[in-house]
Amino acid sequence: MINVGVVGCGYWGPNLIRNFLESDATRTTMICDLDPERLAPMTRRYPAVRATTSYAEMLADTEVDAVAIATPVRTHFDLAMAALKAGKHVLIEKPMTETVAQARLLIEEAERRRLTLMVDHTFVYTGAVRRIRALVDSGDVGDVRYFDSIRVNLGLFQHDVDVIWDLAVHDLSILDYVLRQTPVEVSAVGANHIPGMPENIAYLTLFYDSGVIAHVNVNWLAPVKVRRTLIGGTRKMIIFDDLETSEKVKIYDSGITVTQDPEQIYQMLIGYRTGDMYAPKIDGKEALRVEVAHFADCVATGRRSETDGVAGLRLVSMLTAATESMKSRGRPVALSFEGVAP
Repeated sequence: MINVGVVGCGYWGPNLIRNFLESDATRTTMICDLDPERLAPMTRRYPAVRATTSYAEMLADTEVDAVAIATPVRTHFDLAMAALKAGKHVLIEKPMTETVAQARLLIEEAERRRLTLMVDHTFVYTGAVRRIRALVDSGDVGDVRYFDSIRVNLGLFQHDVDVIWDLAVHDLSILDYVLRQTPVEVSAVGANHIPGMPENIAYLTLFYDSGVIAHVNVNWLAPVKVRRTLIGGTRKMIIFDDLETSEKVKIYDSGITVTQDPEQIYQMLIGYRTGDMYAPKIDGKEALRVEVAHFADCVATGRRSETDGVAGLRLVSMLTAATESMKSRGRPVALSFEGVAP
């Protein structure tokens, strides 16, 4: 049984606390938050769990084997580094850190101490995304040509990060997991419509050596909530709608064919193929439940996590480049992933 301390009892922390308590392999031993008012409802709900406003107290507790960090991104590096130096395994909320340099330091510290460092890329552990990756890996969709995603809603405005770091991180984690390729360049444009606040709308385009092009639209000012992704392959196409209660993933036997006849090539003959659509059965387990079990297994066995620190570093690299591009009105920014490829 792995004893876990959870830091941060705001929006996401309570979900982690519950899942660590309900898992057969873990239990929430201690919770921590600087605000006593956030701790109060958690202690009422889980009276057996110890609560503290002192992070140092949590790290000093020898019963705590691992720390889950669910705090603002600006605090991630200091909290995670302190936990690693205290000999604790770490599960850290996304994005992993504010900078690429910070992410590298955490990876180095975890490797030096032989500790598990895992990033909470929650969508990777959903049945829908895992099924999509299996479809891509099987070759059923052919060669992927494009990834087109829209993730918009009204709010929730963040003060410390822009809309790319808040929303696009989800789509980038899906992209990273499903394609298992790294982009070579990113271009992004965005706008801020509220004085003193970060950008609230953005469009990202990522380019790959394989010819894949990925586009992500994120927006805090949309009148409706949309969570939809299109993946186009040479054989089939996929639509992933996370807001669907059933049939979240649909596969379409649709596409085009281009003539290979040299005598007819000048005519640019293109044929359109419209076949059946089917929706595969998706594992309905809560993503966090799957993730917690995976984290416990990695801690117990020393196995590499599917969303380890290196995966977190890749996403921070993409986010950083996108922000740099956005500040210069879409200027393409080159990316390098030497030593951190999937």
